[in-house]
Amino acid sequence: METCHRFAKLLAFLATDVFRIRAAVLEENLTCVFPEWSPKKRREVGRAMWEHLFLMGFEISHLQRKIHETNWRQHIHLHRKRELVTYLLDPRPIVIVSGHFGNFEMASYTAGLLGISTVTAARPLKNDFLNRYINRIREAKGQFMVPTEGTAQMLQDILKAGGRLALVGDHFAGPKGCWVDFMGRPASCHKALAIFTLSAGAPMVVCYAKRLAAPLQFEVGLKGVADPDDLDESLYGVKPLTQWYNNELEQLVRADPEQYWWIHRRWKGQPRQRRKPRQAAA
Repeated sequence: METCHRFAKLLAFLATDVFRIRAAVLEENLTCVFPEWSPKKRREVGRAMWEHLFLMGFEISHLQRKIHETNWRQHIHLHRKRELVTYLLDPRPIVIVSGHFGNFEMASYTAGLLGISTVTAARPLKNDFLNRYINRIREAKGQFMVPTEGTAQMLQDILKAGGRLALVGDHFAGPKGCWVDFMGRPASCHKALAIFTLSAGAPMVVCYAKRLAAPLQFEVGLKGVADPDDLDESLYGVKPLTQWYNNELEQLVRADPEQYWWIHRRWKGQPRQRRKPRQAAA
């Protein structure tokens, strides 16, 4: 892993300073979210982000060989462990939400190491070979993968049966999505996450898996919980609940910005303006 880490730093330098991969998207996102940063600071964070992404790929390829049931405590620190495990073992269905932050693949992998299976809805990768390879690693410890398109009824049935559904909550949902504020900019989110929680009575648990000082060293933890049995009245409704989990994700990103996917096109377009009702005829 030490060699992989050095190689990740080299690749990050090439991506940032030589080939400038997705440099315009990276610069736009960092400038809008952190306008107070200097150009040097944004460039350093951008290089650190690329290092994180390349290192994440190396870590995923090493997971099955390096982290297993007998040694996971040497690599994974559980934050708010009692609350996290309590909700994962709750007989009620549960909606687990994460974002493109840290090594988010570690969250479900860690649950599998603890003997807790999850169903993860994710978009298939365009490369079939890479998609099969990643899914084989994802499903090695009891995580079951389903596509996001055309599986809404299946996911509802999983929740009705008391299943644990894991979703990445910061995908762009198009102009018809639920528009909320994320990092000071309007962002379109899928309504299904909030609907799953409100319709199935499933607690929404915002989890994360961020890298610590060294490769293959992670903090996997619980950031926040919206429990329908004890939900604040202000969170009832699709938009308030969607805004809530985006606020939780934003706090994680602002604390460790170099571990967020700033090349991800999270912000696109603007919410549609509602049409004014036609005036009645005189």
